[in-house]
Amino acid sequence: MDSVLDFSILALFLPTFFFVSVTPGMCMTLAMSLGMSVGLKRTFFMMAGELVGVGIVALSSVVGVAAIMVNHPDIFTIFKYVGGLYLGYLGVQLWLSRGKMALSDTQCSPSISAFSLASQGFVTAIANPKGWAFFIALLPPFINQTKPFIPQVSVLLAIILTLEFICLIIYASGGSTLRRFLQKSNNVRLMNRIAGVLMIGVGIWLIYG
Repeated sequence: MDSVLDFSILALFLPTFFFVSVTPGMCMTLAMSLGMSVGLKRTFFMMAGELVGVGIVALSSVVGVAAIMVNHPDIFTIFKYVGGLYLGYLGVQLWLSRGKMALSDTQCSPSISAFSLASQGFVTAIANPKGWAFFIALLPPFINQTKPFIPQVSVLLAIILTLEFICLIIYASGGSTLRRFLQKSNNVRLMNRIAGVLMIGVGIWLIYG
């Protein structure tokens, strides 16, 4: 890897992007909410969509596409409002213990599709202007102009997605653990409401963030 990426850069890159990934944000909050409402295993579908979105944003930030997106915020409008309103709707349904994602007294409903979960993750990652601005600011400085571009970007992107995936699992696992605890306490309605509030919060965050 030393021929592709300087270890001095890597030593700075790893803690920087891990700290950024593990910091609570839209995607991490969504992962926790889904961990509570649909469980850890089904949250992996959301993670897959989110990772695709993050990969697109990160890759775009080093090839110039992100500059266009940031300078034309209207591009985000449809994604932001449709995604935010949909997450808000799901959150309200959870609060009321209704809908596809609400947990019953026995188990959570599996009726929400894998595609819907993946779409939530993808839209949340793509529709966040701050995410684009962040990658534009942080990622390009780690590119060494004297080394081959594509191998460097491939390695950095793999690291980013790995760190993001680890952090998503941490948050989703936390939500799933809380889910099991509340189930044992027969507080299913409370769990639905907590997950609902988190999801409504992500929806509002997405629209106004």
